[in-house]
Amino acid sequence: MSGQKTLQAIKFDRDNIKLEILNQLVLPYSTTYIPITTIEDAYNSIKSMQVRGAPAIAIVGAFAVVVDTFNYLKTSEGNRDVNHLVKSLDFLISSRPTAVNLANAINEIKELLTKYEETQPLNDEIYKELLAYATKLYDEDLANNFKIGENGLNYIKESLKKENFKGPFSIITICNTGSLATSGHGTALGIIRSTYNALNKDKSNEQFYLEKVYPLETRPYNQGAKLTTYELDYENIPFTLICDNMVSSLINTLNVSNKAPVKFIIVGADRIVENGDTANKIGTFQLATIANYFNSTQDTNIKFIVAAPRTTIDLKTKQGSNIKIEERPKHELTTLVGPQLNEGAVGEKVTVGIATPGIDVWNPAFDVTPHTLIDAIVTENSTAYTRDSNGNFNLSN
Repeated sequence: MSGQKTLQAIKFDRDNIKLEILNQLVLPYSTTYIPITTIEDAYNSIKSMQVRGAPAIAIVGAFAVVVDTFNYLKTSEGNRDVNHLVKSLDFLISSRPTAVNLANAINEIKELLTKYEETQPLNDEIYKELLAYATKLYDEDLANNFKIGENGLNYIKESLKKENFKGPFSIITICNTGSLATSGHGTALGIIRSTYNALNKDKSNEQFYLEKVYPLETRPYNQGAKLTTYELDYENIPFTLICDNMVSSLINTLNVSNKAPVKFIIVGADRIVENGDTANKIGTFQLATIANYFNSTQDTNIKFIVAAPRTTIDLKTKQGSNIKIEERPKHELTTLVGPQLNEGAVGEKVTVGIATPGIDVWNPAFDVTPHTLIDAIVTENSTAYTRDSNGNFNLSN
């Protein structure tokens, strides 16, 4: 069903044990929730990107395991044991291999199951443990997002004061890292939200204020154009959408015209490995490279910030070259999908070709930004992680 605009990506009814997700493939034109009743439903929704964002897919995955188990126990159809559930969990992880949050959550569920024999039939005791884990995951993610927002705001204020910066400034972001990608508030977009609430022109008690946000369209799936603009518009945060290939020109133009220069590029993360290398939506690496160029040649002091909960940190993987990068289907790059618009009316979705038929396509969903190009990693911890005198991060604390 369609309805009013919302920023609630995940609806879980704790009394009736029902799960619904906001179908992000039809935003911003339609607000439609999809019921998730099985692990297979969750796999399909994650794989098709009806739900996306590393924290959100972990939460949906965990809740789906709860709902699937609850529905099985209610009907008692078939003969499921712990071994059957573990195999289903492995299947679910494969829906988004690059995003470590999902793997972390599912592996923690598997750890809960190790005290049971593989042949142990699923029962109410197991179900209650799954429910307790999933609800805690959701509640902690929401609380941590607000901490990330506050910590990011503090880092921004400290950076600008240290530089003795005065006046308006701008922020660039990529993809969608807000309420639609998490349990609520968001990570990178959560920092932007917290920063604007505290440092907008009318409320700022500092000598600087956030004037505008520049979200990238984020090709080829356009999460920035469809989702981040949706959230910024919903929150009445001033913004201007730009194409992915306009960043250098934008930064230079703002510098030359002396208008609200870009001081921060804030991005999310799907996996942060031990040395600080970070996998995020394709196009993130080039943002860090662009910031480094301007900082080196024009002394712009643009800070490149990665925002993510600690559940995104993967200390078992040493460096970014060891991250498995998901590749998406060719047609996502060679076609565009969207509804027909006619004088404000929203029609049926259509697929439009934008490339030569049958050509070869490389379509990685993520890239890896080297830790040497990252200024700060902001988590729910009170202090942002920054590189030491040797240029390294210490993420184990």
